[in-house]
Amino acid sequence: MNDTVLRFRILVLAVLLLFALLVSVAPFASTGQLAVLWGSGEGEAGGGYLTVAFLDVGQGDAIFITTPDGVQVLIDGGPDAAVLRGLPQVMPLLDRTIDVVLATHPDKDHIGGLVDVFNRYSVGTIIQTENESDTAVASAFTFSAEAEVAERYLSARAGDVIFLGASTTLEIFSPASDPTNWESNNASIVARLTYGEINFMLTGDASSGIEEYLVGQYGDVLESEVLKLGHHGSKTSSAASFLDAVAPLYAVVSAGADNSYGHPHTEVVARVKERGIKILSTADRGTIVFKSDGARVWVQ
Repeated sequence: MNDTVLRFRILVLAVLLLFALLVSVAPFASTGQLAVLWGSGEGEAGGGYLTVAFLDVGQGDAIFITTPDGVQVLIDGGPDAAVLRGLPQVMPLLDRTIDVVLATHPDKDHIGGLVDVFNRYSVGTIIQTENESDTAVASAFTFSAEAEVAERYLSARAGDVIFLGASTTLEIFSPASDPTNWESNNASIVARLTYGEINFMLTGDASSGIEEYLVGQYGDVLESEVLKLGHHGSKTSSAASFLDAVAPLYAVVSAGADNSYGHPHTEVVARVKERGIKILSTADRGTIVFKSDGARVWVQ
């Protein structure tokens, strides 16, 4: 390799690194923004594997992600302190940092436990939407999030892409506009986690109306190997058209055993099974852990 080519390659690398630095510190509030987030160094690198754990937090959602680069992400925290019992099972015992916390929407069964998480862990980035709630738990979440003094507070919008280290991305599909006054479930952040050829579609409590809108906007682009069924398997979510577009191998239900809501609903279970999708529930299995090498995905 001659000196001219070498100098050119070094220049290109320097420009790319400068771009990543500028993006990582830029505000992240408008549509189509990029954010590059790196791990704190406290978590263990994934050794070439992506780990996605759907934590058993009873009737609620909590998803803990460790990327191959060691970036740790917690999406929702369940209804209460149960999340604090689940996290030590999937992260280093003495680790007291989480790189990213994402709150899909301000309902208790998704953010109640995040108050406890903020009290125990140092959080680098907090992602949420502008959706508002006047409940006591939402107020407690807002107070705790502001007191956390995270490095970044990001407002999610469709088109945003978050780089979780060098290998993994989190792409936002919804909300597409300011959801301040939306019904809370419909204001849920819908995001797809991607590592190599493997995708996880994570839907919060988004209703079938939002799902059908996404099918109209994106179609087969939504394809993912793993789908977290919306609203704990409620009949208000998991529209047939959405299941067909996502076409997952696995569908995960995050719900409590013998819950009073009847989740997952029999109609949803039937729709999932008739498409040959394997359905897994935290109510039956406890915490469900997926591993991926970027080409394959499997249940650990």
